[in-house]
Order: sequence, then structure tokens, then C-alpha cells
Amino acid sequence: MRFDQVRGPEEVLELVERVGFLPFFKNRIPGFSLEECCPRELWFSDTVDGPWEWKGPIARTGRCVYGKLFSGKAGFVSREWLPDFANFRRDGYDFDARFDDGLAAMKDKTVFETVEKSGGILSKDLKELTGFGRGGIKGFDTVITRLQMQTYVIIRDFVYMRDKYGMTYGWGVAQYSTPEALFGYDFISSAYERDPMESKQRVLDHLRAVIPDASRGEVEKLIK
Repeated sequence: MRFDQVRGPEEVLELVERVGFLPFFKNRIPGFSLEECCPRELWFSDTVDGPWEWKGPIARTGRCVYGKLFSGKAGFVSREWLPDFANFRRDGYDFDARFDDGLAAMKDKTVFETVEKSGGILSKDLKELTGFGRGGIKGFDTVITRLQMQTYVIIRDFVYMRDKYGMTYGWGVAQYSTPEALFGYDFISSAYERDPMESKQRVLDHLRAVIPDASRGEVEKLIK
């Protein structure tokens, strides 16, 4: 399976909206990733922006969400498919209900509630506020990845640090938020009327149509 080559953030957005789901990196389904449908010369160019720089502007549009959503690795989910994706990934639970039923750890609760209250928070600030800063609690990456996989937290932007001359430097720092902060609770919960397994089946059926060369097992492993 091959998608047309994309050469800018708008083309990536159009692809995400067409297919609904797009992993950032290569995976078990050949051709089904941004890595494979973006020319290699754009990945580390000194003269033009490429996928690394596009992530923030794409996430800011509100036309999709970005985060570690596929087997703990990064990717995009379109706004259209987000409610069903969240419904089955959360197994029908809002975070508070998950915690009350003993299905989430206190560390997860602390991180989630800090993100939720902030509306949008940089990863370095989130670590400090939740005790995961230098010399503090271990395991932040595990917690924040789990919350993204469960769709309770997403990356809404990447913010670049500036030196004393106002020039940006280094890699962009992830800014975390909740899908509800971006789209509203009513929208994110709009698929809650369906059983989570029905939402999963809807996603599977859609992806099997988009990537017919992939087996059901391959698609299930990608989205589980």
C-alpha cells in the first residue's frame, strides 16, 4: 500500500483527514506511516522545515490530535474519528471512574489532573509539578505514554526554547493537554452511547477499507 507523497503540513492534514489515522513512524503495516510517505530529504534539512517541525502546527489546527497513540509511538488521529477511538481506548471510562474502580495508579491520577487543570502544560513543568523532576519520582515517560494511549492526554503543541537573543534552539518541548480542553467534553464523549467494542469495530472496519492489504490482525495490533 502506498499513499501519495506529502511535502507540507497541509498535505499531511489532508491525508490524516482522509484516512483517519496515521502513525508517525514505520510499523508492521508497510507504507502506513508519515515516515514512508514523506521524502527523505525533508526529514533533516537545514534549509526547509520537515515532519519534525510540522508536528506542532498540525496539532494546533484542531483538525486532528497528535500523541503516542499507536503501540506507544507517535501518530495522528483525525477529529472525525477521535470520539470512537477514545471510547474504545478508554473502555468507556472517564478518568475519574477508571481511578475509582482501581484501574489507574495514583501517579497517573496526579499527572492527569495536573494536565487537566492547566489546560496546556509543557513537559518540563509537568514533571516538576508532579514530583517527576530532577531527583524525584521515576517513571514519568511510562505514565505519560499510558495516558496518551488511553487518550486522556494528547500533545497540543511543541514549544521551542529561546536564548537571550530571542532565537529558538533545540528540539520543541511537548505541551500536553486533554482532548476535552480542545474539543469539549460533549464532543469527546459523543461515542459513549456505543459499547466500546462497537467503537473498536467501527475503527477496524474503516481501517480495513483504507488499507485493504493489511490483515485484521495487523490492524488490531496497531490500534490495540
